[in-house]
Amino acid sequence: MSIPPKAYLIAEIDVHDPAGFEAYRAEVAPLIAAYGGRYLVRGGAVTPLEDAAPTARVVVLEFPDLETAQRFWSSEDYAPVAAIRHRTTHSRIYMIEGVLP
Repeated sequence: MSIPPKAYLIAEIDVHDPAGFEAYRAEVAPLIAAYGGRYLVRGGAVTPLEDAAPTARVVVLEFPDLETAQRFWSSEDYAPVAAIRHRTTHSRIYMIEGVLP
């Protein structure tokens, strides 16, 4: 049995309603964990090395595999929480499959 590569959800989040975004942060963390995900990056200092650094907050999540990450993203559990993010931020989000272990 081969182990599938991990999957990473990468987000650049520009928060325009910080108070409203706090509700998203409180609700999303337990959901991420419930789907086997974990934070690798959650904000923090960015050091540009080539070209400009992202202007928004950067978040990187790791999931056991791409299928699990996609289940989280499209779940009925996440939909109402995502609605909070849509109201309080402008986001650029994508998934990337990692390398085989």
